[in-house]
Amino acid sequence: MAFNELNSVEHYIIHQLTGVNLNASERAAEPPGSYGAAWKYVAPQNLQRSVNEVLLEGHLKEALVRLNPEIKAKPELADEVIYKLRAVLIAVPQVGLVKANEEFFKWMCGDKTMPFGEGNRHVPVRLIDFDDLSQNTYLVTNQFRVHHRETKIPDVVMFINGIPVVVGEAKTPIRPSVSWLDGAHEVRDIYENAIPQLFVSNILSFATEGKKLFYGAIRTPLQFWAPWRLDGDEDALAKSLGLDEIGKEIHHLLSPQRLLDILLNFSLFTSNKKKQRIKIIPRFQQYHGANKIVERVENGHIKKGLIWHFQGSGKSLLMVFAAQKLRRNPKLKSPTVIVLVDRTDLDTQISGTFNAADIPNVETTANISELQNLLERDTRKIIISMIHKFRDAKPNMNTRENIIVLVDEAHRTQEGDLGRTMRAALPNAFIFGLTGTPVNKADKNTYWAFGAKEDQGGYMSRYTFQESIRDEATLPLHFEPRLVEVHLDKETIDKAFEDFKEESALNDEEADALNKKSAKMAAFLKSPERVAKIVTDIATHFKEKVEPHGFKAMIVTPDRHACVQYKRELDKYFPTEASRVVISTTANDPEDFKKDWGIDKSQQEKIVDEFNDAQSELKFIIVTAKLLTGFDAPILQTMYLDKSIKDHTLLQAICRTNRLYTNKNYGRIVDYFGVFDDAAKALEFDEQSMRHIITNLTELKAKLPQAMASALSHFNGVDRSIEGFEGLELAQNAINTDDKKDAFAADFKFLAKLWESLSPDRILDVYQPDYKWLSQVFESVRPASDGIGKLLWFALGAQTTRLIHDNIHVGGVHQLEGFLLDADVIEDIFNNPDPKNAKKLEKILIRRFKKHGDNPKFKKLSERLEELRDKAERGLITSIEFVKELCKIAKETIQAEKKLEQKIQEKTPKAALTELFLELKTDKTPAVVERIVSDIDAIVRVVNFPGWQTTTSGEREVQKSLRKALLKYKLHKDQLLFDRAYAYIKEYY
Repeated sequence: MAFNELNSVEHYIIHQLTGVNLNASERAAEPPGSYGAAWKYVAPQNLQRSVNEVLLEGHLKEALVRLNPEIKAKPELADEVIYKLRAVLIAVPQVGLVKANEEFFKWMCGDKTMPFGEGNRHVPVRLIDFDDLSQNTYLVTNQFRVHHRETKIPDVVMFINGIPVVVGEAKTPIRPSVSWLDGAHEVRDIYENAIPQLFVSNILSFATEGKKLFYGAIRTPLQFWAPWRLDGDEDALAKSLGLDEIGKEIHHLLSPQRLLDILLNFSLFTSNKKKQRIKIIPRFQQYHGANKIVERVENGHIKKGLIWHFQGSGKSLLMVFAAQKLRRNPKLKSPTVIVLVDRTDLDTQISGTFNAADIPNVETTANISELQNLLERDTRKIIISMIHKFRDAKPNMNTRENIIVLVDEAHRTQEGDLGRTMRAALPNAFIFGLTGTPVNKADKNTYWAFGAKEDQGGYMSRYTFQESIRDEATLPLHFEPRLVEVHLDKETIDKAFEDFKEESALNDEEADALNKKSAKMAAFLKSPERVAKIVTDIATHFKEKVEPHGFKAMIVTPDRHACVQYKRELDKYFPTEASRVVISTTANDPEDFKKDWGIDKSQQEKIVDEFNDAQSELKFIIVTAKLLTGFDAPILQTMYLDKSIKDHTLLQAICRTNRLYTNKNYGRIVDYFGVFDDAAKALEFDEQSMRHIITNLTELKAKLPQAMASALSHFNGVDRSIEGFEGLELAQNAINTDDKKDAFAADFKFLAKLWESLSPDRILDVYQPDYKWLSQVFESVRPASDGIGKLLWFALGAQTTRLIHDNIHVGGVHQLEGFLLDADVIEDIFNNPDPKNAKKLEKILIRRFKKHGDNPKFKKLSERLEELRDKAERGLITSIEFVKELCKIAKETIQAEKKLEQKIQEKTPKAALTELFLELKTDKTPAVVERIVSDIDAIVRVVNFPGWQTTTSGEREVQKSLRKALLKYKLHKDQLLFDRAYAYIKEYY
């Protein structure tokens, strides 16, 4: 018998679910497995229904009688319920499939009532038993014929208590041109439109060709259908092909227990940007992650956990699912769920996600006192707030056990003392951190703050970059590094600065301080000539590669003023409405700057909505810090990056481009700064080193008492209870010499490092008063970090910046080799956590940057520039390799640059050969050197091929061709000429 979709896939699905083999002549059922209650196969002709009916009303009536005492007493009441359900089915053409599905779900979840109680009292009606699954019937059929506008025959339909909850489409496994997508298309675009009544009660639909299994909710676009993975299978990067694997996934996804869990706790009805109603069901990582949170809270023993799911894989929805299931869980006795974010824009995003999904009992706190009032009043709701609102919270504000805190972007909410304050206010709460980019450093460690020691690897759920790409949850990232040539006129700057110093009557100390402050990376990057060249390149690149495909772009600049600079340049190439600057302004900004560029929260939301509208004229958003996190714009495909960003911040930023969108195959980062090496490092993760750091942190606890005692020992005899200037004066008098101040500073800095590393551990609570006192004393005696007064900087800083800009000259922007940051590359780095792996990537980028030169002591302004990375402003962290090489270029004088350019300038093959012949020219060499070179060039180009230098046959052919060319001009006997010419050919061809 030949293989086809019926006998090899559809019948396989039936066999896996029910144990019935439809390919056998005798259909005796085998045990279907141990995944919850068993499905029973019923042939379509035995279902006792007409072709126009989708409910198996006999089974449904039996369930209503079985599950509802009031209906059991009066079985005729079941007909009234079925009448109501039929009305929902009939209304689908008028209300739409999603709204009809939402209404039917209320019935299925037991949220609807009927006047069946005594005195016509309304009582809930149960269609399904969620507590005792054995009380439900589970039927599977195939070739289920349904007629509405036309007749359609879905391959597999699954019923719970006579209600169709799953539709599946099987495709042939033996035709390469047919895939699961064909089946998904048939379900979504044909069946849902032709026979929508069948999908009014639908939990999910699936499609498979026997190689991959994908599933989706009603009306879900095909690019958002998702694969299902098994529990404990998060680390598998490749799935074995074949029916066996599909069988396991079918068993797992379609078990009654899981389907009913998705129905009750993981189905959201929300509104999209166009105010259209949509349905969302979970991807497997969201389902597993949320359930692990719920399980941990139910067990009650471990009070924390870390969810590490890569950027773009849906952590916001995971929190909605978890919060919804926690609130529904009767074992938890009406818990309080607190969702914590650490930025206002994230607060808005999370609130919007919860509110759009109509999750009941959600409170968003506007201020600290409101949050504290909610907790003190023992509010039993979902509370969305920011970590900063726990500032000054009182200890033991609420000591209930059933408070669950979900901390979003946990790598950034590295909390410190805020985290301890929160833990002290809610001492018995469960605290879970969710992050896409955990931080693994001694002073800021996501694992230390949230990871439970019982969890292998420090996390309770992990979904990696390569897994998200494998499952098509996110897109791969393409990097396009682009080198901006920069030349620094060192001598002119030196002389100009000396003149400037004399004119301004600066002493050496003031001049040195001015050097430090003006020789910043931002001043260098914002050279008008450099910005103009980059914007020209952006305009060309966007028009050629981005705009024709209907995508949009983001430009990330060094600072707020650079945003304005880029905007003005961009307006030379595009209409003004094509780009918008999104920055925050401060009270100290000039009025004109605030008036021109300040935007409030509502204006920012409008800009984001306009950017997400494919039909709008807005093509670019220009930012420096805003919208690099908590910004979801699937239409954003390309990021033009001209700012140093590192570690988790870099990953968050570049992953703005990895969201799924129609016809979008990847996100693109056009890198003008040189962050690709840092992107690779940020994705590198060594669990061994992480465990080592956590071990070290544990050891640090033992050092804390002695460190505190050492810092306090400088103030023996000082009454620390005295407040105000009297107390401060006593403390300062105890360390009244430079030597004493230095000794105290050394001890306090060590203590402060310990404190940062251990926070938010509650061990610090007992030391809090002493540490606060010491830190205040330290600040009062610490020398000003800035050796130059603010007034002097404002008076002269602009002039020094102009001096730099006038003497920086920018060459072209060169496209370097592009890179695809895909699953295989990252997997290699993850599996081989050796620094050499990252170095390989770095070398590809920096090989063009390698220069030679000494590093003198940095004193003058130009020398400060040569160490731009080390002297960058706080918060502007550079990519080490790139900036180091960039600074070496900046250090060279104009003369040295010219010589270096001449050395590294690539010669064309013909130019190289011409130079050789002119160099070796003798009386016997023909005068027509140009013709000789052209002949050699022509004949070698015919016979050579890529990699010929590494093959014997290639070398032989090229040597033979060279001999022939030289023979024509009677030069074939000149061995020196032949050897030198062949060497040039080997190098340049």
